[in-house]
Amino acid sequence: MRFGNTLQTSVYPPWKDHYIDYRALKKLLREHEGSEDGDDGESRPWTDEDEENFVQELINVQLDKVNSFQVETHKRLRELTAECEATLEPVATQQGETKLENVKKNEAVAQETLSKLDRITEELGELEKFSRINFTGFLKAAKKHDRKRGAKYKVRPLLQVRMSQLPFNSEDYSPLLYRLSAMFSFVRSILGTEGQPMPKDGPAVDTQTGRETYTSHKFWVHADNLLEVKTYILRRLPVLVYNPNTSKELDVAQRDPSLTSLYFDNRSFDLYNQKVANKPAAGSLRLRWTGHLSDQVEVYLEKKIMNDGDSSREIRIRLKKKHINAFLNGSYKMEKVIHKIEIQGNGDPQRADNLKRDVEEIQEFIKSHGLEPMVRANYTHTAFQIPGDDRLRISLDTDLALIREDTLDFERPCREPEDWHRSDIDSRRMEFPFSEIPRGEISRFPHALLEIKIRNTSGKRRGSNIEAWLSDLMSSHLVKEAPRFSKFVHGVAQLFEDHINSFPFWLSDLDTDIRQDPETAFQQEQERIAKQAEDELAVGSFLGSRQTIPSIQHLVGSPISHMMTEESTPKTQIRIQGVVQPTSPRPEALSQSQSELAPRAPIPELSLPPSTEQANGAQPQPSSRPTSSLLRIPFSMSRYALAHRSPQPQLPSGVSMPSYWLKDTGPVRVEAKVWLANQRTFVKWQHICILLAGISLTMYNAAGPDKTVTRYLALVYTGFSVFTGAWGWWMYESRSRLIRERSGKDFDNVIGPLVVCLGIAVALVLNFWFKYASIVWADPAPNAPSPTGNIAEAAPFMTARPQFQAQPNV
Repeated sequence: MRFGNTLQTSVYPPWKDHYIDYRALKKLLREHEGSEDGDDGESRPWTDEDEENFVQELINVQLDKVNSFQVETHKRLRELTAECEATLEPVATQQGETKLENVKKNEAVAQETLSKLDRITEELGELEKFSRINFTGFLKAAKKHDRKRGAKYKVRPLLQVRMSQLPFNSEDYSPLLYRLSAMFSFVRSILGTEGQPMPKDGPAVDTQTGRETYTSHKFWVHADNLLEVKTYILRRLPVLVYNPNTSKELDVAQRDPSLTSLYFDNRSFDLYNQKVANKPAAGSLRLRWTGHLSDQVEVYLEKKIMNDGDSSREIRIRLKKKHINAFLNGSYKMEKVIHKIEIQGNGDPQRADNLKRDVEEIQEFIKSHGLEPMVRANYTHTAFQIPGDDRLRISLDTDLALIREDTLDFERPCREPEDWHRSDIDSRRMEFPFSEIPRGEISRFPHALLEIKIRNTSGKRRGSNIEAWLSDLMSSHLVKEAPRFSKFVHGVAQLFEDHINSFPFWLSDLDTDIRQDPETAFQQEQERIAKQAEDELAVGSFLGSRQTIPSIQHLVGSPISHMMTEESTPKTQIRIQGVVQPTSPRPEALSQSQSELAPRAPIPELSLPPSTEQANGAQPQPSSRPTSSLLRIPFSMSRYALAHRSPQPQLPSGVSMPSYWLKDTGPVRVEAKVWLANQRTFVKWQHICILLAGISLTMYNAAGPDKTVTRYLALVYTGFSVFTGAWGWWMYESRSRLIRERSGKDFDNVIGPLVVCLGIAVALVLNFWFKYASIVWADPAPNAPSPTGNIAEAAPFMTARPQFQAQPNV
């Protein structure tokens, strides 16, 4: 389907005037006319004015319109959510009462609030669709321009940089969903209905393997920070060496393995569209192997299905290369392997049944969706893990190349239709950067991919040591968070732009510099933590009013927030109540929490010293509001945050803080070359002073009584000479004082040189002008003979013959 039709069918009627005007952009682009630059029969050529009008409409009109509406709508939904929280807060405080009147009143309030929450949730889902379809429309319009009118100017890089700075394509709805989920659960508990968990849109994804559940965090790593990230992880976790050949000797020179994943989809890209839209039942299928396919490698066929709540289920089958084609078309069902397992048994009779069920499920999945290989992802994989301990697994993928494997073009297919992979790549053992592959069939990812998987242990906290260094890495400037990034989705979006009508939001960040300043990254982290604390403060009252709390997963944007759970120690509870006073109303508590977590401000130490707590007999007071009992204040464990809130060391008794440091006592020792440099500068100024004084004295003595201009100029040069000497002496004294004080001020001062240079230049110009004027426009003297009269009087004598001639000597 063409994108114009897709946009028309995706419009939410109440917001129809706020979508991108795709037809107007196509009209400005004059798509119906001839080819590029108006050379093939266009009515008029494409001019710079047309280019300016298109860019103005695309970036300054349409993009601002969409972004403004998205920001206003998201703000309105947050305000409506806050109103619902304010409505339910009195109900939360009266939850323990059993009076019939109060119960009915609470049920009426809950029923009314439930309808409001349904409308907010519906609009929030439409807002996410609104952002995605408009994001795709802008990229489509820019692509049409660059393809048809892009001979001189490319619009897409400019558009991507502009969109990366706007929130409409990168808005995180997790905090708002978290608050809505808590209110839904609270309202349904009052009405006596079963609460359904709200879908998440957070940065982390839970992966279920067997009975274990992992929380996955994905990041981009710039090439300049890659080595630092590797060394940072290597200090805590060893590299998991992959060696397919069994050997007792350690191969020190072994390189990181190269992994290849072959992703499947149909010609309509249904699996891609489901994955981009984050549908609960979205599935994916891939073939994966390590190394070159021409070697004796193990090939795995893996199917992954996303369930509700962002958990996933994986099925993995090992196949031989010669059986892959037959398995994909359904003729090979692994009967011999299943029969062999049934005969051997190995104490697990269900193993054969499970394998048979997995084979049938995968083949039915391939047949029902019409799947075929579409995209190949080749990358170098580095794994960090303690052998035998899967609580924490970290992988770093570099040199990611995405290659087309489709047969969409029947005349020039990228892969032989009867084969399951590209033989030109595997037979020739191509490696990164795959320079032999045509440009339009490959996309190289510019960054490295960091994925952190943490095993979730119910009822227990994860290790605090792991939490500290992990949170330091995840919130540092070395990485950029990339929630829900997928190699399959990125490959399809980059290589099949003409076949899809939806793009992932991270495309706008590809052409931007993901490197950050450490201080800026820390400030952004503090802002995120403050916002998260505000949302959790609003949610805490509804969670605390229930005896049985539903399974609502905590926000995982900052994983350190998991450290403060309901199973906190008494000391931790004292810290929490020290931040949020139980008797404070909600606005004051919120403002206090925001002030303590505000960026650029030191985070105060929340706990009292043990001696003070024991001496005063401090005990946690019962809270009048249920918020403080369950509130979990997230805090940062990064090096910058630790430096901000690190307490001052306690000095032993009898020891006081010195007034002056040892380095500041005693005589100031400065190297001799510093003083000599200052003296040389002073001597230079005095040299210029003497030169100007000599010039002025010479001019004054050489000028006669009638040379008034020369005398005045000599006096001007004398003034410059005096200024130069005074300036040199003043600068010498000033710099000497700064050197003695070890001041960090700048020693430069351009005022003196500018005054001397400009003054001398003006004096020279005036000298030339006065002398020139006195020669050219000066009046002749009264008694001066006329040059023309002398010539006229002398004319007869010049023309007359001489009257006397010289006589020769007799």
